[in-house]
Amino acid sequence: MDITIHLDPQERFRDRHISPGQDETQEMLKTVGAANLDQLIDETIPASIRLKRSITLPAAETEHVFLQNLRKTAAQNTLARSFIGMGYYDTIVPGVILRNILENPGWYTQYTPYQAEIAQGRLEALLNFQTMICELTGLPIANASLLDEGTAAGEAMRLMFGERSKAKTQSNAHTLLVSDKIHPQTLDVIITRAEPLDIKVVTGDIHTFEFSEDVFGLILQYPDTEGSVGDYSNITATAHAADVMVSVATDLLSLTLLQSPGQWGADVAFGSAQRFGVPMGYGGPHAAFFATKEEFKREIPGRIIGVSVDAQGNTAYRMALQTREQHIRRDKATSNICTAQVLLSILNSMYAVYHGPKGLRSISSRVHSYAAVLYSGLKHLGYTVHHAHFFDTVTFSGVEVSSLRSKAEAAGFNFRYYSNGSIGISVDESTNRTILQGVLNVLSAAIGKDSLVVSELEQGAKSCLPENLLRTDAWLQHPVFNQYHSEHEMLRYIKRLENKDLSLAHSMIPLGSCTMKLNATSEMIPVTWPEFGSLHPFTPMEQTKGYQQIFKELEGYLNEVTGFAATSLQPNSGAQGEYAGLMVIREYLKSKGEGHRNICVIPSSAHGTNPASAVMAGMKVVVTACDETGAVDFEDLKKKVDQHKDHLAAFMVTYPSTHGVFDENIREVCELIHQNGGQVYMDGANMNAQVGLTSPQAIGADVCHLNLHKTFCIPHGGGGPGMGPICVNAHLAPFLPGHAVVDLGRSEAMHAVSSAPWGSASILLISYAYIRMMGGEGLTDATRYAILNANYIKSRLEGHYSILYTGKNGRVAHEMILDTRPFKQSAGIEAEDFAKRLMDYGFHAPTVSFPVAGTLMIEPTESESKAELDRFCDAMIAIREEIRLIENGISDKVDNPLKNAPHTAQVVLQEEWTHPYSRRTAVYPLPWVEARKFWPSISRINNTHGDRNLICICPPIEAYETVMN
Repeated sequence: MDITIHLDPQERFRDRHISPGQDETQEMLKTVGAANLDQLIDETIPASIRLKRSITLPAAETEHVFLQNLRKTAAQNTLARSFIGMGYYDTIVPGVILRNILENPGWYTQYTPYQAEIAQGRLEALLNFQTMICELTGLPIANASLLDEGTAAGEAMRLMFGERSKAKTQSNAHTLLVSDKIHPQTLDVIITRAEPLDIKVVTGDIHTFEFSEDVFGLILQYPDTEGSVGDYSNITATAHAADVMVSVATDLLSLTLLQSPGQWGADVAFGSAQRFGVPMGYGGPHAAFFATKEEFKREIPGRIIGVSVDAQGNTAYRMALQTREQHIRRDKATSNICTAQVLLSILNSMYAVYHGPKGLRSISSRVHSYAAVLYSGLKHLGYTVHHAHFFDTVTFSGVEVSSLRSKAEAAGFNFRYYSNGSIGISVDESTNRTILQGVLNVLSAAIGKDSLVVSELEQGAKSCLPENLLRTDAWLQHPVFNQYHSEHEMLRYIKRLENKDLSLAHSMIPLGSCTMKLNATSEMIPVTWPEFGSLHPFTPMEQTKGYQQIFKELEGYLNEVTGFAATSLQPNSGAQGEYAGLMVIREYLKSKGEGHRNICVIPSSAHGTNPASAVMAGMKVVVTACDETGAVDFEDLKKKVDQHKDHLAAFMVTYPSTHGVFDENIREVCELIHQNGGQVYMDGANMNAQVGLTSPQAIGADVCHLNLHKTFCIPHGGGGPGMGPICVNAHLAPFLPGHAVVDLGRSEAMHAVSSAPWGSASILLISYAYIRMMGGEGLTDATRYAILNANYIKSRLEGHYSILYTGKNGRVAHEMILDTRPFKQSAGIEAEDFAKRLMDYGFHAPTVSFPVAGTLMIEPTESESKAELDRFCDAMIAIREEIRLIENGISDKVDNPLKNAPHTAQVVLQEEWTHPYSRRTAVYPLPWVEARKFWPSISRINNTHGDRNLICICPPIEAYETVMN
């Protein structure tokens, strides 16, 4: 064979990310009836909004070259040892958890566990998390995580504010008292959240607070931001006597030694679980926790995992109560947070399972011991130590700060430096004798004294925890926290749970509006590099040059993709981005003297988080209708806008629409809003159908958020993490979020929306990698193929199902809605039955009953091959034939494969088979299923039972045993 000599570039990442090859593309185009991709795009996206030029981004890099270059960028970050504290600590991630969960696509590519039957593994892990939180905080009910400590504080404030009307004396109260010893970044977010709700935030010494009738809530920090551990039982009792609720920001590791907030009467406990085995990552992602009393279970924000039973009577887990409540309650929702930090809370729970109560207590005792030795050293050296009682943080003064700081940084140490001249040192799990000796050397040199020796100080050091606050009750006694302490057993437990969950490692997850696409390995690799993972979010800026370069470049890329002038990377979820974008609009209008504008018009098809976010931003929601094509009803919109034109603040629109169609008159819609004094907010959930072909700026929007966990490849992680940066036009740029701790250089910035200045900074690397390896042409091709794949599925299924909405040329965007409502009448089959039966075929369901009840919304993404699309279409066609058998009276209307789905191994192995269809029909409905069978671990779950009997902690060990009938 002749070898042609050539020096062409290496293979393109684009060809690994986009599955259909050239031959497959031609076959698919033939099926959809288009001569080429350009024709298909022209027939799908209105010409009036098409970009006039290609997006300009750096040339695409190969995976190998990108990682080589990123290594050089990472080296610009200084790996100093952090003693800053403030809720962020270095931690030791057990290798068995790092490799088998954090770096494992079987865990990080899962979707939110809406379909419980194929999500039992992560649901059990989340139940473990909730159990851990309940027992450590001493409160009976906890959620499955929130975004970070600051936003959890905002949720605590809102819960207390919402409950005030139930208290006789506080029904009109609008004042929140906050300890002046709270972490400053937490206070920053509280202020942001309070202003649009007309809540007055008063900070001060907790011992001087007066609980007047205008006070509804009190927020404390335990231990406080200076490390002090105080007895809050009396102030809590005083607050309760005045009908004032008490919320407490707390530290989980300290609660293994200290009395829980629940023991001394707190109503809510919240904080960050980061130090339970999750790297600092320059700010995230981390799981916040939130626990409260039983009486507030209907008001707790976010997700709760509950215990129920399946059709066979087996114990089963599911999301309870608040499942998708934003889509049900919309502007009446308790919170706009529709997801959680699932992957991170799973890491936290596994950390607790691996160490168990004895191991956790050993870690916390060791941490406190190092702090106690440090305290002893400071006293010996003559420093003024501010608090006698503390857990891990010692605050002191008595030295010229600049001199100490220069010596500390030269030694590779970052301490905390307060504005009043005090210094704080927080030790953590990674602290050891050598490190502590280095710290003492710096402290000694700073005041010109001989260094103390750790081993000598250790002999006389004593516990600095107050005896009256020491924990005496037992916690984490459930067997799950006491039997997996060897790596072998832990590995098997992790794998056992992973095997119960369907992820992108098994098959496509065709969820509309959720964009479950490839999360490439090369994009994920840098996340756990220590140069990115080990940095504290308040590390001095000069030590983070690599990160700052990436932020600057990524902001520029997102500006180019959206057509906007500026970007904030701070919002750490899509819902957070919605809120941030609306708050920027609010600040802009106030700057113009138009603060009275408070009406937000939202189409009826919008994501439920849209109205929930608008209410959080202090706006009133007005709903506008959609027409028969799925587009915004322009006549109804004109009527609503005219009615509210004097108070119109914003119009929120998802584009292309949630119905999977590019509205032809979108520019006219945006012009109408602008003519009447409002701003246009574009929800970026469907940006996957825009990149490189149109843009938010091209349609006339003013601001958008981008779900980086959708369009830009950050994995969903079983329900989080996510990122929701906002991009804005120039007139809105001055009002982007600032930060109380890190100066972001914006003079008119609003207060922070997240605890860390760049949100979940470490996972921004994933989107950065995706853009750098795809380049502008690759990103544009991804959009083209997302649209091709969706139209291919449409063409294959439309002879069997009705497609609810299409554009004027009969095309759909990157997703479509399948109308399954007629089958309820013809065969008694509902959308949920499709979802469960698809599990028998090895697929996760499309989005069920959103945005139209009784339908399925399908999105294939550009990452799926024609072969995988065909398997999914074959399954859907086979299910249609199963329905036809019911319609024709051949199959029983009640006892049929759809109504009994999913079929587990336990069910089909029962000796007696009473169904009128075969076992093979049940579990191997198509020939290819047998070779790639995914077995659901439970039968159809009983949702009603789970809500009637809410249990959100680990059930007795007997319940883990399989019940065989």
